Amino acid sequence: MHELSVCMALLDQVTAIAEERDASRVTRIELTVGPLSGIEIDLLETAWPIASAGTVADEAAFVVTATPVVVHCSACGAESSAQNNRLVCGQCGSHQTRVISGEEMILQRLELETSADPG
Repeated sequence: MHELSVCMALLDQVTAIAEERDASRVTRIELTVGPLSGIEIDLLETAWPIASAGTVADEAAFVVTATPVVVHCSACGAESSAQNNRLVCGQCGSHQTRVISGEEMILQRLELETSADPG
């Protein structure tokens, strides 16, 4: 399950951000993950508690939102949604498309608790 290694890399990023901001803990992590990213959201959510155990993000809410596949058509210039296994233009049906969304995994938001936060 490569999602565990993805979680470990994410944890490195989250920990670095928390340290930069002198946070005592991370309370919420929000990600967006595209279906073409190669990441299975269910496996990512299963791996996160294992990766984050005993860290600054140990009890953080872990929220993952799936993003749709969106393509840009070279033939007609339209942007449209597409299916994971059928990257055709939704307007003209052309196969001359370029994926503009759906391949990503993005750390959208972190909520941190610092010593200055009321507690």
